This record gives sequence, structure tokens and C-alpha cells, in this order.
Amino acid sequence: MPANLVGAFLALVSAAFWGSGDFSGGMAARKSHQYQVLLLAALFGMAVLIACVLLWREGLPSLSSFVWGALAGSAGALGMAALYHALSMGNAASVAPTSAIVCAALPVLVGIATAGLPKPAQLVGFALAFIGIWFLSKSQSASEKTFKEGMLLAFLSGIGFGGFFVFIAQVDKGQVFAPILVARTVTFCIALLMLRLHRIPLPGLTSNPFAILAGVLDTGGNVFYLLATQYTRLDVAAVLSSLYPAGTVFLATTILKEKVSLAQWVGVCLCLLAVVLITL
Repeated sequence: MPANLVGAFLALVSAAFWGSGDFSGGMAARKSHQYQVLLLAALFGMAVLIACVLLWREGLPSLSSFVWGALAGSAGALGMAALYHALSMGNAASVAPTSAIVCAALPVLVGIATAGLPKPAQLVGFALAFIGIWFLSKSQSASEKTFKEGMLLAFLSGIGFGGFFVFIAQVDKGQVFAPILVARTVTFCIALLMLRLHRIPLPGLTSNPFAILAGVLDTGGNVFYLLATQYTRLDVAAVLSSLYPAGTVFLATTILKEKVSLAQWVGVCLCLLAVVLITL
């Protein structure tokens, strides 16, 4: 199978993991403070990554990979905290897509600047993906005040995730689990610091199962995204991975019974067409 198709497939798998993880994180933030959710998610993500490092006998990351991983962890902490809080407000069908379109824009710009323009069909696919994600964000279920607050948080989370996309893709080729472990450790430390600064009590290890699930799923998304960047262009991997709102919207619709508008179904169709064009 061509390397670009392998990369595209891995990016779509990461989108599935991230979409499920974001839904779980939003559910967790309904029960606990977002920084408590962030701490638990990071902690259990670290546990999964330590097991993977030992199982695959991956060595210590190089200094450059360590630095890029730390930067990615800092950006990811901002993205996760903002997104979990926004999702806890009960408007997942709008928040997740808005976050995704912002976070996809950053690596696309970086990818074009460093690797040049992609093929014309892929450019059309990028455009359709952005339009599709925008349509996905059209929700009728939130009040105007809640919608505005959620959109601000979604924008901040998009900036954080976009930074994560760019930073983690800079680690040395062949290293996967160790750099992400560095990122997760930094996220854990930031969450711990924020809990202390805001005088929020530490959560019990088993106090919020949704937070644990969010950490495991989000970590899986990170691993598959990093693998995708090693087989295809940064912008291709980022845009396909940014289709994760489809999973979040699907879960919010089937489990929470959030309303899905006609515009959102149009968005789903445009995203599917974008996948076809990007993988050509």
C-alpha cells in the first residue's frame, strides 16, 4: 500500500479515537472540574504510554524530540481544558467542529510553508473539509449566551490542538510513544499546577471513569496521528485527523439525543467527500 494511503488511514483512525475521547471528556467535565478531568486523563494516558514504551522497548527521546514533546504537551493542555469545559456546557455538536476547524488551519499553513502546495485534488479536499466542519458546527440546541461562550472556548481549544499538531509532528522519525509520554507528562504537571492555583482538590483515581476513558482514547489518537505524520504530509494528516467531530457529533446524537440539523448532515457528506479527495 502506498505510504500516503497508510498515513491517511492512520489519520482517520486517530480521528475516531479523538472524537470518542472528546465526547468522554465532555461527559467527565459534567461531573468534575475540567482541570480534574485533565489531570486524570493525562495520568491514565501516561500509564498507557509507559506500558507501550516498555513493551516496544522504545528508547529515550532525543533532546529535540523531548523539547517538541514538551511544547506539544503545553499546547495540548490548553486545548483539552478549554474543550472539556466547552463540551460540559451541553453543545458538543457545535463546539467540537469549531475547535477542529481552527486546529486544522494551523498545520495546513505550516505544511504549505514547509512542503509546498499539495496536489490540486487535495487542496479541494482541504476546502471541502473546512466547509464540512463549518456546517457541522451549525447547532440549534444551545442558547445564544451559551453558544457564544462555547465558541470562545472552542476557538481557544483549536489554537491549543493546532499547536499540538504542529509541535508533535517535529519529533524524530521512528519515535512514537516516548515523545507523546513527554507531552502527556507536561500536560499532567500543568493540570496539577492549575488545581493548586485554583485551590481545587485532587480527584480520586477512580472518581470519574469517563475521565479515565477520555485519557486512554485521546492518547490513542495522539499515537495514530504521530504515526500518520511519518507516512504522509503534515497538512494531510492534520486535516484528516481533524474530522474527529463527526465521531463526537455521532455520539452526542445517539447517546445524549442532541438535535442534528440538516446543515450538519450536509457537513458530514462534505467531510466524506473531502476524505476521498485528500487520499487521491
